[in-house]
Amino acid sequence: MAAVICGSLAFDTIMTFEGRFAEQILPEQLHILNVSFLVPALRRDFGGCAGNIAYGLKLLGGDPLPMATVGSDGYGYIARMQSLGISTEYVREVDETYTAQAMIMTDRDNNQITAFHPGAMMHAHVTRIDARPDVKLGIISPDGREAMVVHAAQFAAANIPFVFDPGQGLPMFDGRELAAFIDQATWVTVNDYEGKMLCERTGWSPAQISQRVEGLVVTLGHDGCEVWIRGEKTVVPAVKAHEVVDPTGCGDAWRSALLYGLEQGWPLERCAVLGNRVGAIKIASRGPQNYTLDGLGPAAVARQ
Repeated sequence: MAAVICGSLAFDTIMTFEGRFAEQILPEQLHILNVSFLVPALRRDFGGCAGNIAYGLKLLGGDPLPMATVGSDGYGYIARMQSLGISTEYVREVDETYTAQAMIMTDRDNNQITAFHPGAMMHAHVTRIDARPDVKLGIISPDGREAMVVHAAQFAAANIPFVFDPGQGLPMFDGRELAAFIDQATWVTVNDYEGKMLCERTGWSPAQISQRVEGLVVTLGHDGCEVWIRGEKTVVPAVKAHEVVDPTGCGDAWRSALLYGLEQGWPLERCAVLGNRVGAIKIASRGPQNYTLDGLGPAAVARQ
């Protein structure tokens, strides 16, 4: 069973600031903010939500179908996915534009400041989602605004259950639009901050949102996650990471496990347990697509 993963393919430029942002930014001076951070460590990685989720799902033994766009500089990304055995049939190349770029700076407390150039991602709505016998599941992750709206409607029209994962794209939508996404979706997943914004804009509590879908998950980082089903909350404890190196892509790694579990027909709580394990493994590696799941391959996962 394949999962269509709607979202971005991006190049991530990841920088490490050895201090704390809070010590460099003066709250009383925010109206004339002018700061500079020395970043001794810098690396460039393959990233973007669709790419990151597809990477993790493939490691787990799933069948990802990323639906995304790249620019004229994206041939290397396409070659990488193909080398990993990830289908690129839904990856569109757009000439005369750049592949999306994320510039991410992380401080010593794992706080992050991100600048994002969407580039080719703004053309993602051109690719259609249609019913096909091998596609039983999908996810709407951060993407071009029009693409998120159009692809959610196409999933619903094709009767393909999907996860609504607005992520950093959530601020683009008002309460009415977010309510429409929720009412089309089968599951919703957000982090703690996004969850508060989602509730504020829709006027619905987590319990109320969970009654409109099959389940809502709110990830809480090192505190695990909340699984809401029919108005009832279950807290799934975190898995302690062997080492905390880089949080970039942890949420996407978690979502790859969610999709894997849903592909297998697991209950949402079991999916969350696996998500916490994969997230703890990812955070011990730099970059969003450089971790491995040694000892947690398909056979080990199936025994969970």
